[in-house]
Amino acid sequence: MKTLAELQAIKNRMKDKVILRDGLEGTRVVVGMATCGIAAGARPVLNELVKDVAEQNLADKVSVTQTGCIGICQYEPVVEVFEAGKEKTTYVKMNPEKAKRIVEEHLKGGKVVAEYTIGAAQA
Repeated sequence: MKTLAELQAIKNRMKDKVILRDGLEGTRVVVGMATCGIAAGARPVLNELVKDVAEQNLADKVSVTQTGCIGICQYEPVVEVFEAGKEKTTYVKMNPEKAKRIVEEHLKGGKVVAEYTIGAAQA
């Protein structure tokens, strides 16, 4: 059994690795982590998003969370970006390199990376 001090130390170490905030006003990034998403490579995408959001000091404005099946398995890994007052952006066939670009251009720069969206995948 861990002591309270040990548990607090673990919590503090993990704070930068997991960015989960309920009720956060701002941008919410959701990664589909059902079996289909995980099999397609969603875990490295989630890890890259969490790491880059923390490194770019966006954690006070952006939360990164996971969800179950989004319902478009053929497009996995899927990342959805919800921004207040804007339509949801759905990124498909993601990988860690694409996730890095999403953080830099969309989450930090405010510009949707159109070629990674579901609309571009269906064209």
